[in-house]
Amino acid sequence: MKPCTRMQAVQAPIIPIVGEWISQHPGTISLGQGVVGYGPPPELAAQISAFMGQPKLHKYHAVTGLPELLEKISQKLDQENGIRLKQRESNEDYALCVTAGANMAFMNAVLAITDPGDEIILLRPFYFNHEMAVQIAGCVPVVVDTDTAYQPVSDWIAERITERTRAVVTISPNNPTGVVYPQSILQEINTLCGQRGIFHIHDEAYEYFTYDETEHFSPGSIPDSCVHTISLYSLSKAYGFASWRIGYMVFPAFLEESIKKIQDTILICAPVISQQAALGALQAGRAYCRAKQAVLHEVRPMVLQALDGIRGLCQVQRPDGAFYCFLKIDTQLSALVLAERLIREFGVAVIPGETFGATQGCYLRVSYGPLDKDTTALGLERLVRGLKAIVQDAEE
Repeated sequence: MKPCTRMQAVQAPIIPIVGEWISQHPGTISLGQGVVGYGPPPELAAQISAFMGQPKLHKYHAVTGLPELLEKISQKLDQENGIRLKQRESNEDYALCVTAGANMAFMNAVLAITDPGDEIILLRPFYFNHEMAVQIAGCVPVVVDTDTAYQPVSDWIAERITERTRAVVTISPNNPTGVVYPQSILQEINTLCGQRGIFHIHDEAYEYFTYDETEHFSPGSIPDSCVHTISLYSLSKAYGFASWRIGYMVFPAFLEESIKKIQDTILICAPVISQQAALGALQAGRAYCRAKQAVLHEVRPMVLQALDGIRGLCQVQRPDGAFYCFLKIDTQLSALVLAERLIREFGVAVIPGETFGATQGCYLRVSYGPLDKDTTALGLERLVRGLKAIVQDAEE
């Protein structure tokens, strides 16, 4: 007896591995996991109280989500993303489904549009759960490099499209690099997908996390794009309740029957208590997120200044979104070895770049989302000191 060969090719999730290292070294400061440090708004608690008093909510509900939540999300999409579910310019419409986080939304999308052996294009560095989902579906991840600033190049993507290609995946603001893709690039990719008859899957989990004058753009708002665009969203990041596992997806309406079959089989419906919590979060709205994210706007310059002090040891592209920096370290050490040593010897955790497909060199993802300013500063001091010591020691 043995596991299926398909699953043997799927990488082991890195977060639990790093978590185990941290547990073995108490006092470690984690600059690893991609969550925020603040909690959800008080409106969420009010919705949960109301939930407990409504017996009907303790039963199964519609596969695609509670009607009142779907309506609230539809309003948000129209007002903030420029996405109308009912298209006026076309005979095609979008459909909407509430999911157990954006990861499930991506899995739904992949299963709905592929057959085993089909190809999905991912941009390097990619989000590791995307690669894992493609492989679990029995499909082939085709990895296309980004440029030196981690921006997609549409010509490079076009060169890798084959008769088996079913979609191109983009993430902006990006995990793991923190870069934000300009509207012009996303429009190029979306147009390319439409011309080649493939889907454009766009992950917008970090849509509220941009800095300075940088603006977020949703490809689903492009006129006549609804027939080939799938947009993924998460409430976990912006509203500070990641463990509740709640997100949603917007997709061409002709995929709705397939999406319903997949979701009903895996989950039936997103947990209704989490949907009720999402109603409270959306009632608080973006203003709540903006106020809570003020600390990130203060911490980000601290991170960039600290890393600028070791410019000779690492390169970092200035992040305009999310709450990540992606470091390229000037060393022959593997990122996995370096990450383990940073925890063991210096009490600071980061995520090794191999898990994001960055295998040609030593890369580390640093997250400044979950900690307060003082703890982040201490973690950065340990990181800088550790990189200096370990990299210089390896050279000698």
